Amino acid sequence: MAQPGFGLMLQRLREGRKLSLRELAQLSEVDHAYIYRLESGEKLSPSEDVISKLIRALKAGKREADMLRYLAEHADTDSTLVDMTLKDPTISYEIFASAASAVFRGTGRPDYPKLIERVRKILKDESEDG
Repeated sequence: MAQPGFGLMLQRLREGRKLSLRELAQLSEVDHAYIYRLESGEKLSPSEDVISKLIRALKAGKREADMLRYLAEHADTDSTLVDMTLKDPTISYEIFASAASAVFRGTGRPDYPKLIERVRKILKDESEDG
């Protein structure tokens, strides 16, 4: 099973802070085995209380906190988009959420760089019009 977007992001934030599972568990007061299950995708959709504890312990910024909350509610979000967003700080939460909610037809994989640029253009055009 592929790692879900929430699990990927949680793991990257934890590793970015150089925390082990047990260290994050201690800081967040969330069981380390549960954190592992979230990261691996065995468990999905944690409660808002658990998300808040993890965000606080990870000292996540607003963008990352918003993304974690979005991913907890949208477990089917492609981890490729999550990975791309984490690597590119110029992708705002608004752009990420818009791209993540896009619907694709057929079986082809979405071209996320093109989609991100389209979303950026749409948002820019809207801000210029409004």
